[in-house]
Amino acid sequence: MKLSVIKTKKEYQQYLDWVDELFEKKVTPDSPEGEDLQVVLLLIKQYEDAHYPIPFPDPIDAIKAKMEEKGMKNKDLVGKIGSKGYVSALLNKRKPLNLELAKIFHRELGIPAEVLLS
Repeated sequence: MKLSVIKTKKEYQQYLDWVDELFEKKVTPDSPEGEDLQVVLLLIKQYEDAHYPIPFPDPIDAIKAKMEEKGMKNKDLVGKIGSKGYVSALLNKRKPLNLELAKIFHRELGIPAEVLLS
């Protein structure tokens, strides 16, 4: 298969089908087909990024999800970002998320800055 930048949905689907075939054949990464596969996966990613972008989640929803993942409660944020009432107002979207708070959530919860600032 001659590799080139994907420009149409038809080309995109052909590459996806070809990738499926190679996965079924279980090609090794260091084989010539395996190297072509790695290039095709990059081309597919480039096409998908351009045509099927994934929007960032709502920053407050991301904070809540990360808190749930870590088993944290609202009271765990009291003192780090403010009073119990302020934490509640922030997580219920009645108070805005400012840059200083975004830095705290980035540091404490490991949420990417791009998500918090979106």
